[in-house]
Amino acid sequence: MSLLIRVLVTSVPLIALPALAAAPGRLTGLGDVGPAAFFFTVAAALFLTLIFRSTATHIVGLVSSWLGTIRIRRVLDRRSANVLHDFILPGAYGGLTRVDHAILTAGGILCIQTKHYNGIVFGGEEEAQWTNVDGTRNRRFLNPLIQNAGRTRALQNVVPDIPVANLVVFTGSVDFPAPPPKNVIPVAQLDTYIAKFVFGPSKVKDWDAAWLTLKSAALTDEASRKDLRAQIA
Repeated sequence: MSLLIRVLVTSVPLIALPALAAAPGRLTGLGDVGPAAFFFTVAAALFLTLIFRSTATHIVGLVSSWLGTIRIRRVLDRRSANVLHDFILPGAYGGLTRVDHAILTAGGILCIQTKHYNGIVFGGEEEAQWTNVDGTRNRRFLNPLIQNAGRTRALQNVVPDIPVANLVVFTGSVDFPAPPPKNVIPVAQLDTYIAKFVFGPSKVKDWDAAWLTLKSAALTDEASRKDLRAQIA
């Protein structure tokens, strides 16, 4: 469905081509605009398509990312009242780090990083970079498991007595040609993954106190976000 929407949106100039071709005749009152004017109109439509497609693809990507984030938040909020979204912690190796989502379950805490892509994703657990192929677009990005490992460690430092698991969730219309690592899932599997994660023995006696400790350490103020942006820059 996401791919269909993108194709339709980015092809608007081509869809409007017949009307564009007829427009010069209507504007000048001449019924026959001639082959030169027609081909000029076709070239203009193709040019507009290239420009419009770039802009529309960017906008559709932003909307898709936003919808993916909303979907993940709804699943997590429905699963537990003990959820944190988009917060900052002291980094495991200095500085600051941003955590996308964290949820407390009976099996521990899931430290979740979200990735918003469409198309096919290639990558192994130990590879430094993964690849996303979306139509004719080919781009590489940091291995999200390695990227989120530092965030998981930072969270673990705050609550050392509670198990913390690294989980990467992909939104969008994404496919994996090979089975991804067990802690890399599409958003459609998130609810099931959490349901399975809650089972298992635990030595933690006071979960509420541990979660309060994490909430107290989580930074969400604008000053901390500004410091993080400066660190990244």
